[in-house]
Parts: sequence; structure tokens; C-alpha cells
Amino acid sequence: MLLKAKHNFFIYPFFQWYALWKINKVFHKVELVGKFESTERSILVLPNHIGWWDGFWIMYLNLKLLHKKFHFMMLHEQLQRFWFFNYTGAFSVQKGSRSIIETLKYTAEILNNNHNMVFVFPQGKICSLHQKPIFFEAGIEKILRYTKSNITILFVANLIDYYSNPKPSLYIHLHEYTNSNLSTKAMEDAYNQFYNEAVFFQTQKEQA
Repeated sequence: MLLKAKHNFFIYPFFQWYALWKINKVFHKVELVGKFESTERSILVLPNHIGWWDGFWIMYLNLKLLHKKFHFMMLHEQLQRFWFFNYTGAFSVQKGSRSIIETLKYTAEILNNNHNMVFVFPQGKICSLHQKPIFFEAGIEKILRYTKSNITILFVANLIDYYSNPKPSLYIHLHEYTNSNLSTKAMEDAYNQFYNEAVFFQTQKEQA
């Protein structure tokens, strides 16, 4: 059964506030790297999936740059356990079940509204920050097939460095995917090129 996204009048703004507060408390700084111009189109955000922080980081990105209504896909059993995320824009997906098609179509339905953004982890599971290459599951291509309007596809690579500080710094690398080839392989290859360039960029940075 698909659990559709909701935005509770109290829980949603509290989650926005908490995400900013938590990040500002834990991280030395947050830096957005790459060009992205505001768009009237809806946005499909495709970030790497490295751990607990990921959703907070994308919320930060949305509040600081994207300014869209926040939605994200979450495993059904996890959403049932952490039910409050349902009231912050989370909707469910059950891998290996027939309802996954319903979820993919629902994701496309959200993206047909230009005021919305959805972030989906293309890897489909948490992976090490050091894992390369990054592999995409097939669901992204199917979402785009169901989407009826032109949307913006935004690659995101969240990378952490400490340098000389006791607190980590977060670098959110951005790249808009504009290729007309929306196959899983084409997007996967493009993402890995972008990700490798982001990692190289980090190695060239002066310590801060």
C-alpha cells in the first residue's frame, strides 16, 4: 500500500528548522559547489546515499537554493517505523512488490507540478562514501517515462572533509543533467563523471 506524502502544518516547518539547526551545530561550514539557476520547473534531485544525514542535507539544499515543496521516497517499512517523516513530504516504496509501479507513477505525478521537488536515491541503498563507481537502479528511468512535463534533473554529490577543523565541512556539489538520453546507463555514466570531478575538485581545494 502506497503511503502518500503529506505536509503537516506543524511537523513540516519544524523539520525544516531542525535540519538547519542540526547542520549548523554539527558542521564547521556548508558550501554549495557548482552552478544552478532557479527554475520554474519541478526538480528531480539525485544524490549519493551515504548515511543518516542525507535527507537533512537535501532539505538544507532546498531551503537555501531550490525553494520547492519538499518530497522524498522512503522504504515502506522505514516510513511505518518513522511515521513522522510522512508529514514532512515522505512517501513509501516497497521493493519487489507490485506496488512499486504505483509509487513510480505517483513520483511522476508529483513532478508534474512545477512547485514540487522530489529527491530519490538512485543507488537504492546506503553505500560507502568511498564506493566507486556508483550504480543506478532502474526506477529513475521509469519515473521519467511516466512524467508528462519537462522537469529539471539535478545531480548532487555530498562530500565531507575535515582539513584542520575538529568539525567536518560539507560540500554539496551540483550538476544539472541536460542530456536528452534518459536511459539508466546514460544517467549513471554522467553521474559518475560528475562525481569523479567533484572528488577531484575536493583534492585541489586549499585547506579551510
